[in-house]
Amino acid sequence: MDIISGDIAEGERLPAPAPGRELPSRTVTREVTRVLESMRLVTVKRKVGAVVNPVRVWNIYDPMVIEWRLRGPDREGTLHELSELRGSVEPTAARLAAARAKPEQWAALTQAAIDMVAHANQANESDYLQADECFHRTLLESSGNAMFAALGDVVASVLAGRTRHELMPRRANEQALRLHGDVAALIRQGDGDGARRAMERIVDESDQAIHVMTRSQE
Repeated sequence: MDIISGDIAEGERLPAPAPGRELPSRTVTREVTRVLESMRLVTVKRKVGAVVNPVRVWNIYDPMVIEWRLRGPDREGTLHELSELRGSVEPTAARLAAARAKPEQWAALTQAAIDMVAHANQANESDYLQADECFHRTLLESSGNAMFAALGDVVASVLAGRTRHELMPRRANEQALRLHGDVAALIRQGDGDGARRAMERIVDESDQAIHVMTRSQE
């Protein structure tokens, strides 16, 4: 979190544990450093130690990095960046899915949309989140594009972050619920342009809702 927030700046070494705290073992220290290095947050230099990398080097698609950014001071900016990413990918995925989705994928999309409606009165709880994540992961997989499908964890991190940081309303937006059902139906009908437009509206509604709820917390 100190790296993400900038408290340990680019080019600085990771500090030693504060005096008075129980010191971690060398094995634990090496493992933690290895994980941070795999996320490209730090580079380990011989005789120097772990040095913080510039933001442009970070693996910002790593779900843990996303979660740390959501805990940081620019939560709204991070969520907006993720919404822009979704807006670039998910509508295209919906269009492709209309031509490529397998019957079982369409069935999973439809069931997820039904489950979202079933849990609409607890949209800020886990059952609704699970259905929402299933819908969007399945959508990306249904595109038939492996690179889109690989973004499933990123989109799931956005949805989970909204719930974890109390940026979901208790009652789901009725228009958003209807649009999820529309996307599933339009994909089944093979209407790529219609599915794309409906998905664009879903992402726009989500981004606007995040903005409103973030402001209400200030």
